Amino acid sequence: MAGDDVAETLSSVGTRLRAAREQRGVTLAGVSCATGISPSTLSRIETGRRRPTLEVLLQLAKDYGASLDELAGTAPAPAAGPRTPALSFGDDKAVLPLTRYVGGLHAHKHVLPAVEESLGRPRQVSHDGYEWLCVLYGRLWLALGDQDLVLTAGEVAEFDTRTAHGVANAGSDGPVEYLVMFGPQGERLRQRTPPPAAGRGGR
Repeated sequence: MAGDDVAETLSSVGTRLRAAREQRGVTLAGVSCATGISPSTLSRIETGRRRPTLEVLLQLAKDYGASLDELAGTAPAPAAGPRTPALSFGDDKAVLPLTRYVGGLHAHKHVLPAVEESLGRPRQVSHDGYEWLCVLYGRLWLALGDQDLVLTAGEVAEFDTRTAHGVANAGSDGPVEYLVMFGPQGERLRQRTPPPAAGRGGR
């Protein structure tokens, strides 16, 4: 690789590491517990303020189930044809990544198992970005700042992820499934449906 290519590859590693972590649905604190790398170091690497060492990259590649080529963006293009995303488990939930690119909005499907008894208010985290979630099945407990919301199938919530937030299964009779659209740079969904014509759809 030419010098410019190496510099460009190194500058994009942080973004790819962040995308890989978000696709697994884990926090910096969770990665820190699994790898022993401090959250502050992980944050500086993801934001490009620090370059990761080979040892750190190897640890993260193992934790994320990715190759060094994938994290560096030098992996060969996949063969044409359908690909089934891998279902990964972490923090007592299953996460199914629905997007594989770096940057922009990321989509995931999350499944939280049923719980026999409440473990208390969900643990909250905060970070840069904007999130939209929609419950597909079951009842989801969303602790958003000082608010506690229980969302059921078909209900949607959206919020700035700099607000402390956490989720848990609000029911004991089965799992809860929900979709998440996350914009790491604060990207939002843009509604393009035109408003109803005057005199229609209301009084």
